[in-house]
Amino acid sequence: MNGILIVDKPMDWTSFDVIAKLRGILGTRKLGHSGTLDPMATGVLPVFAGGASKAVDMQPNHDKTYRAVVRFGLATDTGDVTGTTLETSDVTVSKEQLQAVLPQFTGDIMQTPPMYSAVKINGTPLYKLARQGVTVERKARPVTIYRLDLLEQCAQQDFVLEVACSKGTYVRTLVEDLGKALGVPATLAGLRRTQAGIFDLQHSHTLEEIQAAKDNGTLEQLFLPVETVFEHLPLLEVNQENTARLMNGAPCFRIKAQDGVYRLHSEDGFLGLGRVQNKQLKAEKLFVERT
Repeated sequence: MNGILIVDKPMDWTSFDVIAKLRGILGTRKLGHSGTLDPMATGVLPVFAGGASKAVDMQPNHDKTYRAVVRFGLATDTGDVTGTTLETSDVTVSKEQLQAVLPQFTGDIMQTPPMYSAVKINGTPLYKLARQGVTVERKARPVTIYRLDLLEQCAQQDFVLEVACSKGTYVRTLVEDLGKALGVPATLAGLRRTQAGIFDLQHSHTLEEIQAAKDNGTLEQLFLPVETVFEHLPLLEVNQENTARLMNGAPCFRIKAQDGVYRLHSEDGFLGLGRVQNKQLKAEKLFVERT
């Protein structure tokens, strides 16, 4: 199995749980994923299988979009409803009040990673320290909130927001900061990722759908080609002789193309990525096996 499988991660599963399940369904251990989701979160989790796993860290677009449920009047130690209650309040927030503070949190902002996160301090993940009751100082980091829209009020103190943001944004922290701006405790009551980079829910499949496709012999139809990640790059056709040179790690000469990085195609399809410089082509990453 080679390619990209977009999983609609179920609630109460870790991203690692999903990978472990897919290893059994796909029959391979060669799997990688991008954009870890917390257990309470659902939605888009891109999984790279086989040779495509080499592309996990090569994606140019790491932006994310979420639908988040904000609950006012409650604060927890984890920043979401799975944690232990730290504070409650009967102060109510109106749609108008929330709408008024949203512009403060759009654009480039500084965000302090929560204690319950995978950020490491001296080699130890913060969440491990948090579980021991230890709190350490964390440095604020720059993130970008491209869009922050109020979609609806779904309960007396629950509001649904759509958040389009950069890599490294903690929606839990954003929710807590919204509460601080309004003078009311706040926590994350639900989170669904609707987009991760170029992948969205339209491309996604539940674990049940993936298992059914395996049982029906249609599993390969669910995979996106690894080339999908690189479709923003210009295409360069490579003849049979130059294909052989690239596969053997040798450069190609007298290439009629401008300097830059290209998607490489042979007569058999997608080869990988190559860089042209001074009419010389060298392979940067190949996604086909040498024969």
